[in-house]
Amino acid sequence: MYEDQNYEAILGRMLDRISGNIDKREGSLVWDSNAPAAAELASLYISLRWMLDQAFADTASREYLIRHAKDRGIFPEPASGSILKAVCTPATLEVPIGARFSCETLNYHVTEKIAPGEYKLLCETPGTAGNKNFGLLIPIEFIPGLETATLKEVLIPGEDEESDESLRKRYYDSFRNLSFGGNRADYLSRVNAIPGVGAVKVERAWNYGMKPSDFIPNANVESWYSTAVQSLPPDVKKWVFALYEAAKKHWLTTGGAVKLTILASDYGKASSELIATVEKTLDPGPVGEGYGLAPIGHLVHVETATEVPVEFTISFTFAPGYHYSALASQVQAAIEAYFLELRKGWEERPCIVRQAQIYSRLLSIEGIVDVTSVFINGKSENLSLKENEIPAFSGVKGG
Repeated sequence: MYEDQNYEAILGRMLDRISGNIDKREGSLVWDSNAPAAAELASLYISLRWMLDQAFADTASREYLIRHAKDRGIFPEPASGSILKAVCTPATLEVPIGARFSCETLNYHVTEKIAPGEYKLLCETPGTAGNKNFGLLIPIEFIPGLETATLKEVLIPGEDEESDESLRKRYYDSFRNLSFGGNRADYLSRVNAIPGVGAVKVERAWNYGMKPSDFIPNANVESWYSTAVQSLPPDVKKWVFALYEAAKKHWLTTGGAVKLTILASDYGKASSELIATVEKTLDPGPVGEGYGLAPIGHLVHVETATEVPVEFTISFTFAPGYHYSALASQVQAAIEAYFLELRKGWEERPCIVRQAQIYSRLLSIEGIVDVTSVFINGKSENLSLKENEIPAFSGVKGG
């Protein structure tokens, strides 16, 4: 809006207002007296443009984007530390809760015992750094009897502080999708806010294929019930009576069976530990009583997406001096970067592994002159995955 209001334009307008029979050349008294004011006005226009950008969420910098989001009750998600599994020997040793260890440049402390010799450790450095660190652990304080301690796997990935674009998207989603009372938008926003979760899909499950009307007894069921229930043991009779009355009064059709499919924050499969954490956060029990984030009456089942192995058979033409074995790591990195993009968009749409994308990304690698054919899982066509499937790189046969 103010791009044309620069120093030269402002000074030119100021000098144009002065009579032409007065010396207005650079260095003259008139020029020297107007030039500083023009510079200040140009600076003011720059500030006005900056202020206008901060007034709207789509152009606001992080500081002011946070203030916009605050008006909608939205705050940037803080960084979270990785939770990992460590194996200690001997297995009979009880490592104290809170015991601290270091691995390379990061520190960890024990939060829970999983099994004999196995412990949960929390990385004390928030963010994704703890997702990549494995190997020998060194106790920071002496632990009598400890022989070895090793970091084995990530249970719940750590997350960096929420990015500007993610926060901006949540801000605009708050206008487009009203979150209320356990609707789809409510589940999406609340589950994605759980540390370790990168994406989620919400489905109305209804007990996996059973319709609400399936619970209502018909005339044949009522006829069977009136005679069969009399011969049942007292405790069984009591249970069947309660179930039958609830079904007859349509009470069994009023609840909500919700299926959540999640990915971890690194957009890979969620671990069983993360799935259990999400389930406990939503519905810690008793089931359906509303003691977690899920509303009263909602029966929530959480699972993770299914990884589909994807193998490529690719024919290359290389520049002189290059061959496949020298470029194999770059080819793998290019394909895995493409798969990561697909998994990041999985929440919005099913993944499709496209031949054209493989051609494009491989041709950008120095040393590859041409890609003459791409077969995906043995077929020369795109690979369309199902709603809750994600691609997993399974190797390249090339030459």
